[in-house]
Amino acid sequence: MNLTDKQQAVYRFISGYIDRRGTAPTYDEIRQYFGFKSFQSVQKHLAQLECKGYIRIPERNRSRMIELISRGGRTAVLPLAGTVAAGTPIEAIEDQESVDVPEEMLGRGDYFALKVRGDSMKEDGILDGDTIILQKQATANNGQTVVALVDGNATVKRFYRRGGEIELRPANAAMQSIFLREGEVAVQGVMVGLLRRYDR
Repeated sequence: MNLTDKQQAVYRFISGYIDRRGTAPTYDEIRQYFGFKSFQSVQKHLAQLECKGYIRIPERNRSRMIELISRGGRTAVLPLAGTVAAGTPIEAIEDQESVDVPEEMLGRGDYFALKVRGDSMKEDGILDGDTIILQKQATANNGQTVVALVDGNATVKRFYRRGGEIELRPANAAMQSIFLREGEVAVQGVMVGLLRRYDR
């Protein structure tokens, strides 16, 4: 069964959280991430995902009790477009490579993958050497993690727009945001997932 855009977003958040931290998010973490006003909204989306066979909630009264259900191992092949900086912007390198991605990580639209270099997004669980999955689009909402071009160079940051100013914010307390005017930033895609090898 197909998922709505919001159900896909909730599933991707849970899947990415488990990939990064090895445990499921709490209901409150899901509520805060999506800005839901109540736990009932979280429960509604989780119930729909469970009904459609994407997750299992074995114990209703325990925190972090969300399990992903395998979707049969189906994968999609995405182009690995190169390397993107999680620090100061660097040029994306055009590698002629591809990466296999679980289909459930993707929704409608076009997608691509990039390898991350640097540690400016480490507090969001995006580490040097990770592969991030992005949906191609030229716009983003405040707070979304994007790959953006600045003077022809690519960088991965959280995106914020305030009036005519764009902030590209790192997830590393030791690093500074990049502030630019509207026309100086070109969003290339919004992050929807992350792949990591634990033996590298």
